Amino acid sequence: MNSPATRPRIGFIGVGIMGEAMVRRLLDLGFPVTVWNLEPERLDTVVPHGAVAAESPRAVAAASDIVMLCVLHMQAVERCVFAEDGVAAAGRGPSLLIDFSTADPEGTRQAAAKLKALTGAGWIDAPVSGGPQLARTGGMTVMAGGSEADFALAKPVLEQMAGNVTLMGPVGAGQTTKILNQAIVGTGYVLMAEALMLAEAAGIDAARLPQCLAGGHADSSLLQRLYPQMQQRAFEPPSSYARQLLKDLKAVSAFAGDLGLDLKVIEQGVQRYKDYVALGHEMSDSAAVVKLYEHEAAERGTRP
Repeated sequence: MNSPATRPRIGFIGVGIMGEAMVRRLLDLGFPVTVWNLEPERLDTVVPHGAVAAESPRAVAAASDIVMLCVLHMQAVERCVFAEDGVAAAGRGPSLLIDFSTADPEGTRQAAAKLKALTGAGWIDAPVSGGPQLARTGGMTVMAGGSEADFALAKPVLEQMAGNVTLMGPVGAGQTTKILNQAIVGTGYVLMAEALMLAEAAGIDAARLPQCLAGGHADSSLLQRLYPQMQQRAFEPPSSYARQLLKDLKAVSAFAGDLGLDLKVIEQGVQRYKDYVALGHEMSDSAAVVKLYEHEAAERGTRP
């Protein structure tokens, strides 16, 4: 690890559930971190631990060598980087921007080229997987896109924040990989909910399923980590939001459509989350999609 004197100054924009965990990790590692969030009350989760609040993304950039983003979507990325008070307005300050957001590949490529032209800063798209617990402990997965030179600058920091960091190709490749990740995750959440409903309706000990299937072809982190959460109905506080996973699944569907593919399992996953969110669960935990099945069973008058 670098000494405190040589650690880059980090700017972090977007202190949501994942952003908070990543900022806390950086602070634990001894990095100086300047933060901004659209809803300033969220800064109360990190400022008491040593982060320094800034009044705008531009102010974050002015105080940083590397700027990191973790925001909701591509429009939020563009606002944070190119608005009048955005990162680009700071001029030739940060040498690198690392975007942990889940955005779209083409929008990312365009934004990276624009930032390079305006300030000379490099861009690594680095969407993540693993949830806030792994982000907090440095065990999350990072799927990266960018030039070899920019990745070499980012890698020493990313490797302290994540257990698995892989450069998948040029700018945009990280976002493309995240689309594939979300296709697996989103449909997997639905599958875990349906497996749980089957197990409970059949009358077996549903809690033992992960132990029973461990090591077989059905085993996965979804079965070992997500299924127990569903089985215990442990959804508070949320570790992710249903609206976010629905947004990601819609992006998977659009990406597949652009490639001329008709992927029916993914389309069913999109519809299941549309149905779930339509019941008023936009800000509920993504794993609580099992409540959709309970709701439908109750409407049919059958055992949930």
